[in-house]
Order: sequence, then structure tokens, then C-alpha cells
Amino acid sequence: MARVIVYSGPACPYCDRAKMLLKKKGAAFEDFNVKADADKLAEMMQKSGGRRTIPQIFIGDRHIGGYDDLVALDAAGKLDPLLAE
Repeated sequence: MARVIVYSGPACPYCDRAKMLLKKKGAAFEDFNVKADADKLAEMMQKSGGRRTIPQIFIGDRHIGGYDDLVALDAAGKLDPLLAE
């Protein structure tokens, strides 16, 4: 399976939904709380081209974007192949 990273924060319903979808797909993922870790926030912003909104999701070397982007990828049938890489 591909390495999955979720940059998130507490009390973030979109973060929670993204993680629930990934769990439903059986994907293991690393979850970094960018509200509690300034270094991870800087890392997220660098990797995502300056985006500050959460969640920011990465599968392998690919920047997926946020929750809506993850759901759109799943609806298009493209999430499972990415997770399987």
C-alpha cells in the first residue's frame, strides 16, 4: 500500500471525515496535528504549495488536497488504485 499522510487538527469535521473514509478503505495513514506542531504546519505548507487549510492529504508523492478532493477521487474510482500502489 502507498504511504498516506494526513495533516489535520482537532475539532475539524473535514479532517475526521477524511480519516473515516481512509479507514473505511483499509488504508493505514500517518496523522499529523498541525495545530500542535509548527514544524509539521511548515512541512504541510511547503509540500502543498502554501495551502493552510486542513486537512491536506498526500498519497505516495501525490498531493490529493482536502476532504472534498479525496471524496471526488473516490467517486471517480481513482482512490483505490492510488492506495494500492
